[in-house]
Amino acid sequence: MNASETRQNSLQTPVEYLKGVGPRRAESLRGVEIHTLEDLLDFRPRRYLDRSDVRLIRDLNADETVTVMGEVVGKDLVRFGKRRLIIRIYDGTGLLEAVWFNQADIFDRIFQKNQTVALSGKVSRYKYWQLVHPDFDVISEEKEQLNTGQLIPIYPSGQELKDAGVSNYAFRRIISQALQKFAGEIPETLPDYLQKRYRLISRREAYRQMHFPDSTEKLQQVWRRFKYEELFYLQLLIALRKHFYYSPAVGIPIPVEPAQLENRIRSLPFSLTGAQMRVLEEIRQDLAGGQPMNRLVQGDVGSGKTVLALLATQMAIAAGYQGALMAPTEILAQQHFFNIRSLLKDPSLKTALLLGSLPERAKRAVQQRIAEGKVDLVVGTHALIQEAVQFHNLGLAVIDEQHRFGVVQRSELIRKGQTPHVLVMTATPIPRTLALTLYGDLDVSVLDEMPPGRQEIRTFWRSEDRLEKVFAFMRERLAQQERAYVVYPLVEESEKLDLKAATEAYHFLQKEIFPDFRLELLHGRLKMAEKERIMENFKSGATQMLIATTVIEVGVDVPEATVMLIEHADRFGLSQLHQLRGRVGRGEKQSYCILITPADVNEVARERMEVMVKTNDGFVIAEEDLRLRGGGEFFGTRQHGMPDLKYADLVSDRNIIETARKDAFALVEKDPHLRLPEHAGVRRHFKQRFVDKFQMANIA
Repeated sequence: MNASETRQNSLQTPVEYLKGVGPRRAESLRGVEIHTLEDLLDFRPRRYLDRSDVRLIRDLNADETVTVMGEVVGKDLVRFGKRRLIIRIYDGTGLLEAVWFNQADIFDRIFQKNQTVALSGKVSRYKYWQLVHPDFDVISEEKEQLNTGQLIPIYPSGQELKDAGVSNYAFRRIISQALQKFAGEIPETLPDYLQKRYRLISRREAYRQMHFPDSTEKLQQVWRRFKYEELFYLQLLIALRKHFYYSPAVGIPIPVEPAQLENRIRSLPFSLTGAQMRVLEEIRQDLAGGQPMNRLVQGDVGSGKTVLALLATQMAIAAGYQGALMAPTEILAQQHFFNIRSLLKDPSLKTALLLGSLPERAKRAVQQRIAEGKVDLVVGTHALIQEAVQFHNLGLAVIDEQHRFGVVQRSELIRKGQTPHVLVMTATPIPRTLALTLYGDLDVSVLDEMPPGRQEIRTFWRSEDRLEKVFAFMRERLAQQERAYVVYPLVEESEKLDLKAATEAYHFLQKEIFPDFRLELLHGRLKMAEKERIMENFKSGATQMLIATTVIEVGVDVPEATVMLIEHADRFGLSQLHQLRGRVGRGEKQSYCILITPADVNEVARERMEVMVKTNDGFVIAEEDLRLRGGGEFFGTRQHGMPDLKYADLVSDRNIIETARKDAFALVEKDPHLRLPEHAGVRRHFKQRFVDKFQMANIA
């Protein structure tokens, strides 16, 4: 074992063997995911107490909001009258009282005499200067102060840590002793040339400054270092995946003559937009190239992605290969299947629909036809990636609404063929920074043009007390032979209650509000045949209004539907609201989206409603959604097989993302196996963090 590997192994020392820990404290530390020395060093402080900003008690004034720090010199638990705890602290210049009502017993266990504590709150005067229910931090149980600077880290130690005696002071003492013993064994993870290029502090110094900062300026250097490192390894993972999964693979060449493609386009019942023609040419070139296509097509709802997928599969089928289109829901898969058949009107094209809900016998029959090559194009859900599905000659895999799937599902469909071409589609526009992280291994095409004749959807936000007027407006539209949706939220945590509310609303609206029109209720628990019947009635006009849950979020295309009413709109995210709104505005008549919320919604919900009213641009909405929700929640990084971000932020750290991406891709181009001496630290860290998880055999 060489010296660098020895150092790396030192960081994997179980935390219970560190001085000051032991079995009991180690158990508590495991409760906050601290198992090793490296986990301990990576445990980021929640905030910092700036001692230079602490006020002396003698200098306080009434009604000021201040932070004071001193030693607990007295404590009284008052049991008569209003139960309360009073502590008195002394800072060498005067006494101050802090008072807590209600949970006095809990606070009584927290505070002990001779502790050093910091209190923050609004100053009032009783017998002494007083803070009522102040925020507090127990700085130490001893007179000793570990930090030599002005900033004291405050850790997010939960109750389980406090119960085991791991206070902030004890935590800092453990880290201090660990750094003293192991600082020399903290390996560097970034190449020397990148550290010098960006003037980044060493990893060893970053850990020391994070836990014992000399100044706020030093802390800024810490965050800069760790953000870059985190994003660099994320982009390195993407760059290596792209290099080893795609670059060496020999693609299936599918040459298509421009004249032949032009004939296919002319056979469509509508003209393609300029954006569609541009992206179609990119797809054509990919298919004809020597490597497998791996392209993401993103465009707003109604921008025409499905027809591009259809034309691409026709190219593959004409060359003798099979095509597969995977959608996240059965209703969307069905929609695609029927749309494709109606668009093509080609009796020679052999299509099949494979859904999880099919009877077992019917499912096996479809699987057999696919394996024997008797199906040219199969449309389906996750059922396509089941082990029983074997393709005869898969040439093109299309994945719709990619954000509903993850990296693993995409890989499973790809493995059904011999390096097939892959076309990924999403109607949820993805902000650039997120596209660079979640889909950095794909080439990206953007459909930024809508078909001609579409009118912009007018969006209104109304409180629940305005519903009567909204219903009157909807009756006017229905009387004009138009159709409407009323959508209710359906979330996992309260699915039964939500479904009950939607069902009750359906009966109320049919009986009391719209008795002259036919309404139907559509939700995910209905059998497939019933869903098909309801949707067919709505398309034909036999039903004028659909009361639905979010099963209609994507894929439902009824040009006569002009009104979308979304109940409890505050319970939806921005991207989901935009997807729902996209179910109307698909014809030439003016369409409307009406968002209904309680009058007293919170500030974040208010911001979402205002964004929806202000813009129909899906890319603007995606950026706002990312800003309001953060990258971790936008789609959920876990389902994409990406590591969680601890330091970096996909909204505010865009420049670092792009810089780290450029550096990571340049490194892989120069040294894809990470074998050069200057990349030894990168190789070691990458192997430890990612190789097993992502089967990066070429780095093992």
